[in-house]
Amino acid sequence: MSYSALLLVLVCLSSVEASIHHYSGDRFVSRGNAFVVHGGSEGIYSSAPADDSSKDNSYIRFDKVTFRRSKESANSSSLSVHAIVFEVEDRENIGGSAYGGQRAVCCTGDLAKLGVCTQGNIIYRPSTKNPGWPQVFGVFFEVDEEVATLPSKFIPIHKTGMYNLYFIHCDLKLKDLVVEGNTIWKNPTGYLPGRMAPFMFFYGFMSLAFVMLGIFWFSQYARFWREVLPLQNCITLVITLGMLEMALWYFEYAEFNETGVRPTGITVWAISFGAVKRTVARLILLMVSMGYGVVRPSLVSDLSGKARLFLVLPVAILDAFFILWIFTSLSATLNKLQARRMMVKVDIYRKFTNALEVTVIVSVGWICYELYYKSNDVYNEQWQNAWIIPAFWQVLSFSLLCVICALWAPSQNSTRYAYSGDASEEFDRDETTLTLIKPSLLPSKDVHSHSVPEARAVQASNGLTNGDEEEDKIE
Repeated sequence: MSYSALLLVLVCLSSVEASIHHYSGDRFVSRGNAFVVHGGSEGIYSSAPADDSSKDNSYIRFDKVTFRRSKESANSSSLSVHAIVFEVEDRENIGGSAYGGQRAVCCTGDLAKLGVCTQGNIIYRPSTKNPGWPQVFGVFFEVDEEVATLPSKFIPIHKTGMYNLYFIHCDLKLKDLVVEGNTIWKNPTGYLPGRMAPFMFFYGFMSLAFVMLGIFWFSQYARFWREVLPLQNCITLVITLGMLEMALWYFEYAEFNETGVRPTGITVWAISFGAVKRTVARLILLMVSMGYGVVRPSLVSDLSGKARLFLVLPVAILDAFFILWIFTSLSATLNKLQARRMMVKVDIYRKFTNALEVTVIVSVGWICYELYYKSNDVYNEQWQNAWIIPAFWQVLSFSLLCVICALWAPSQNSTRYAYSGDASEEFDRDETTLTLIKPSLLPSKDVHSHSVPEARAVQASNGLTNGDEEEDKIE
């Protein structure tokens, strides 16, 4: 679990999005016939065009963006280094080709002969859907100049869309060029990127949902604390972790929205609580499926050496292994309960099995939809709906937790589905062979005198304890 949590933290921190994009010596890389630095991509909601200076409006602002070249290459002037900002729908307006050949971003000699551009400059065409776009501006180096600074630029956003920023130049003498500075991207409601803005409200809603579930569960827990089972203590832990995780994610997004920079500390804690919660939740599913506290007092690992190898495979295979293990254990537990005629427990486990089956079916369907969605949205044109993909998994896991809480809520009848210590251990050891009469170890002449104790032993051997008989009478 600790390895998975660490991996999640590293992945998250390595892909942290921020509305204040900082460039600290980012090098230009060759792409086709141009040299490029990707300055950022974010979904931005439109703002009212009436007052572009309003703090509640959307914009992209360039703050002290400078380009630095080496001293060796400063003995001559250079071609322009451009910043180009465009909406994803206008991507085809960037670059061009001569006579249907390979597409180029920098103007080639052939294109210059056609009169469509100036050799060495960036090729772009004005948008027919969004007048004034793409936004292109730049700066060049004078002789002996090592640093060139872009003029301050404030770009108001009046159309909702996915906006991209690239720094591009076409000068072979600037191979060692680097960029420094900041760009600030803002939405009408704050600094949260458009793709992430719905998460603040979603996690606020999920926090409220967990609080309501917690009120129900903890009230039952307090009322019937003498009847609480170990399994219910584990469920309490999952609810507590879930409340903390959702609250931390909400405050993380709220802080991000206010400052434009993701708070690393809160993010790490939110991921850590989430990793622990998911680990404990999986263990609870396995414990319930194996009948912990219901048909056996403790869990005994029945994994073979080969089965343990699955634990080092990728997460997808591990999930499949858990699902197989859970349903196999559920089947065995149901068979035991039916053989012992514990119908109250059978009913609970059938409902739990149905809930798990629905969850698995819905999960598979959603995975297929997610693959379809991502394969058909290469350029993030559907960014406004992208938050639904991860949010669905949170809602699904919460729904399953609610089902478990409803089935195993603390009550005055909790002991009716608790493990009975009077049941014979031989039942668990041998599920397939049930003998109604034990072979007598006494001489034949003593059989009659010991018939009553023998009958009682047979009754205990088949799991029909006093507690289970009382359960059948209640039904």
